[in-house]
Amino acid sequence: MLLINDLTRRNPVLDEAIQAAVNRVLTRGWYVHGPELSQFEAEFAQWNGAAHCVGVANGTDALELALRAVGVNENDCVVTVANAGMYSTTAIRAVGAVPVYVDVEPATLTMDADSLAAALRTTTGIKAIIVTHLYGQLATIESLLALAQAQRILLIEDCAQAHGATRNGKMAGTFGEIGCFSFYPTKNLGAAGDGGALLTQRSDLAERLRQLRQYGWGKKYVAEISGGRNSRLDELQAAILLAKLPWLNDWNARRRQVARRYNEAFAALPLQTPNCLDASLDESYVAHLYVVRTAERVALQERLSAQGIGFDIHYPVPDHRQPCQQGRTFYAQELPVTERTGQQLLTLPCFPAMTEAEVERVIQAVASSF
Repeated sequence: MLLINDLTRRNPVLDEAIQAAVNRVLTRGWYVHGPELSQFEAEFAQWNGAAHCVGVANGTDALELALRAVGVNENDCVVTVANAGMYSTTAIRAVGAVPVYVDVEPATLTMDADSLAAALRTTTGIKAIIVTHLYGQLATIESLLALAQAQRILLIEDCAQAHGATRNGKMAGTFGEIGCFSFYPTKNLGAAGDGGALLTQRSDLAERLRQLRQYGWGKKYVAEISGGRNSRLDELQAAILLAKLPWLNDWNARRRQVARRYNEAFAALPLQTPNCLDASLDESYVAHLYVVRTAERVALQERLSAQGIGFDIHYPVPDHRQPCQQGRTFYAQELPVTERTGQQLLTLPCFPAMTEAEVERVIQAVASSF
């Protein structure tokens, strides 16, 4: 069975580095907020061109703490998209705010600037905007940021699927006020468990985030600000991420290589393939997920299953139609692209350790379905 992302594929050189990192932590006996975290925060900030990095327990905590750090309170409105797996919605609900859903671009499935502009014109009480760089594709962040700045609304980036995506030398997570990352094991940079981080250029926000991740403490056992929680990136995970970070550029390049091969092979088929601003799939796309769209999704799923090839749907139910949202307040622009594409999405295997033979196997299975 070819998995959609096989984490059992081993790299002996990296395995040795990870084992050394784990042994280092175990020998030191310091497991929380120690030197491994400090070093990872420094190196991840530098790698992304950010002034500050703050490690936390997971990507959803990162989003929630970002909202709290920029001053989003109960009943404030936060703009987001409805096609990104409920993660931003979960964070918005956690702080007591109200989601405002806008539509996505047909080509990239990231936030549509015209839809955002309409929401900013018609919805009062908007305190922040969360832009998701979905599937590893950098959104048209410059246009979205310009709209936010014109209204003096703070923009937060959800970079959980976009580690290393860049445009004109600027990295995902460094455009807005805060960039939020997940290090869930399947991410482009994944830990051996949960983990997350936030990037910011502002020292005041970095300090506030460090307080919020640990009970709101200003000093030990003294909670100076409300909304704090226990959200830590532990030393073991930080050490493992440090060992993996030097490999990230190569892994992203291999992901793009697989995605380009798929795009070329599927060009004549009746399905839509990933399409970033540069059709060649440039560095603004790190191919976290390779998602196609087809009206014949069920037939394609059946063919892949028969061939022993894994797949998934990212994501089958838009946020505004989730059962937990029924009866709760939210605002939504017309979402025709979100609604239409949600019935067509299918994710194919795309990960750095795929062999050329496996890539060809997926290509042949998809082609034979049509």
